[in-house]
Amino acid sequence: MKTQLYNLKGESVGEVDLPDAIFATPWNPDLVHQVILAQDANQHHPWAHAKGRGEVRGGGKKPWKQKHTGRARHGSIRSPIWKGGGVSHGPTKERIFTQKVNKKMARVAVHSALSKKLADGEVRIVDSLEMSGKTKQFFASLKMLLGKNVSSLIVPAAKNLNAARAARNIPKVASLPATSLNVSDVLKHKTVVIDKNALVEIK
Repeated sequence: MKTQLYNLKGESVGEVDLPDAIFATPWNPDLVHQVILAQDANQHHPWAHAKGRGEVRGGGKKPWKQKHTGRARHGSIRSPIWKGGGVSHGPTKERIFTQKVNKKMARVAVHSALSKKLADGEVRIVDSLEMSGKTKQFFASLKMLLGKNVSSLIVPAAKNLNAARAARNIPKVASLPATSLNVSDVLKHKTVVIDKNALVEIK
């Protein structure tokens, strides 16, 4: 499969071969949805925690005898129906939210998302993302390449640290190495900008 190759000025400088194993994957919305839900769940940290009656300090002694007081029977002042007692069915930090996703599923989801982006004209392959690392210069290049909407995921070659540094402070722009691509970031940004030399690194 061939597609246009661009430079950072937005000019077409030829064509580049794309691996069919990655960019010709059928769109699979169900798989993509499943992987995104799992990624979101795995980032969830259950900080909220309410103490149950067994965790609240005190309440070991029966407040009054069982019978002949005229009052309702109680066994602990830390019962959930007492002020200062435990909480019934409250949030607990022991809850496990993580979901398992097979590596092959995650990989196919990324390939499916990249193929969909390419079909929609939202993938730009550039001859090089080498630059000085200056944010202002990189932002100007992105505007020439993408137009007004610079929302993009930058995929530089492995040894190119300047591109990641330059993209760090630009709103709606993120940078990921090719080996760390995930379906959430691919779909969250309008355009995926890939260094030609990073194509062989995409798993």
